[in-house]
Amino acid sequence: MTERGPLAAVSPLDGRYARYTEPLVPYASERALMRARVEVEVEYLIALADLDATPLSIDDGQRATLRALYEEFDDEDASVVKQLETEGYGEYSATNHDVKAIEYFIRLGMPDDLDAANWIHFGLTSEDVNNLAQRLLVKPAAQEVLIPELREIRDTLVEMAHTYADVPMLARTHGQPATPTTFGKEMAVYASRLGQAIGRVERAAEGLSGKLAGASGTYAAHVAAYPDVDWPTFAESFVGGLGLEHEPLTTQVNPCDDLAVLFDALRGANNILLDLDLDVWLYVSDRYLGQEAVEGETGSSTMPHKVNPIDFENSEGNLSKANSDLRFLGDYVTNSRLQRDLSDSTVKRNIGAAFAHCLIGYSKCQNGLAKVVPNEQVMADDLAGTPEIIGEAVQTILRREGYADAYEQVKKATRGREVTIEDFHDMFADLDVSDEVRAELEALTPTDYTGIAEQQADNS
Repeated sequence: MTERGPLAAVSPLDGRYARYTEPLVPYASERALMRARVEVEVEYLIALADLDATPLSIDDGQRATLRALYEEFDDEDASVVKQLETEGYGEYSATNHDVKAIEYFIRLGMPDDLDAANWIHFGLTSEDVNNLAQRLLVKPAAQEVLIPELREIRDTLVEMAHTYADVPMLARTHGQPATPTTFGKEMAVYASRLGQAIGRVERAAEGLSGKLAGASGTYAAHVAAYPDVDWPTFAESFVGGLGLEHEPLTTQVNPCDDLAVLFDALRGANNILLDLDLDVWLYVSDRYLGQEAVEGETGSSTMPHKVNPIDFENSEGNLSKANSDLRFLGDYVTNSRLQRDLSDSTVKRNIGAAFAHCLIGYSKCQNGLAKVVPNEQVMADDLAGTPEIIGEAVQTILRREGYADAYEQVKKATRGREVTIEDFHDMFADLDVSDEVRAELEALTPTDYTGIAEQQADNS
């Protein structure tokens, strides 16, 4: 059979987009899960040796050899684990069980002078190993891959906010011309929102929790073997040593509320970027933003002049897919029939795919932001051609001067009509106001009617 490569991949994550998802391989691949399981089992074995109650003794050299099993875990080791599971390896027949294959792998790699095979996986259920191993992967995947990408986008937005703080443009509410803003201020809004969302993702990733309590969450096997050991305290210390919070009260499975919180936090960040993707797409459509053409790149297969906003469209599609997956995962993994059913096992294998769609979406959004440049002349022309937007300022100043029907006056003069700045000036000439107020009104222009937008952008 022909060896499968990216062009034969059944998912674009491992095919077309493989170059984007590569940073997640150490955390989302099956090889990564194998390595993390080995780490949990090895560290648990060493922790048992440190208990005064057990006769197990592991010296420093033996510990180094054991830890090398996961610290130096490579493709060849992963292949051995897979063979142990599916076809057998050496003295062991096929386990048809992925965690049992890890136990046999450790037996094969154990130091010759250490007789501890009976202590591997002592008192554990597979979920004790899996829930910890999965979080040992999910936590750094979020902290070392996804969050840095989100921070990079936020930094870009802050830079754009500062650079274009004083570039005025027409705003639109309900799709209609509205009180002007500046392009920098609009980017500052997204930078602020994204910064808060990143904080939520950081807290959720840091708060991931693990359990180590046996087949029904009661420490029954542990207590049966060593009733005098404080196993909950042991578990809390062990789980904490892995860099996770301890989940003290569970069934066989970790309830996964912690994962649901992380998935929801990521969805929140993604929703902000989806909003950004849509807005930037519209700004490109309105020619408020131009796109730097890439030499040799085809924008359209039939229209040579086009530079399509494909990065934002691609980001939108991937973030939408990510959010669909994250919502499903968050809903699914928090439910398990009675004390345990196995349906969550296959579902959790898709966490990496959800993260991969996030990563692609972030990369595409960042690529798109790097290409767009405000078309200040188009923005200025649009403002100049929409003088009616100063009507809000006019009626507000007139209210200040005691005009109870100010709103109605401006509405009658502007709504549903094509208005010029001269029409406003004619209206000002007939008002019973002081010369100073009339001058104040006549000084109003769409370009300058941006409030403190520039300061808001500069302070982002």
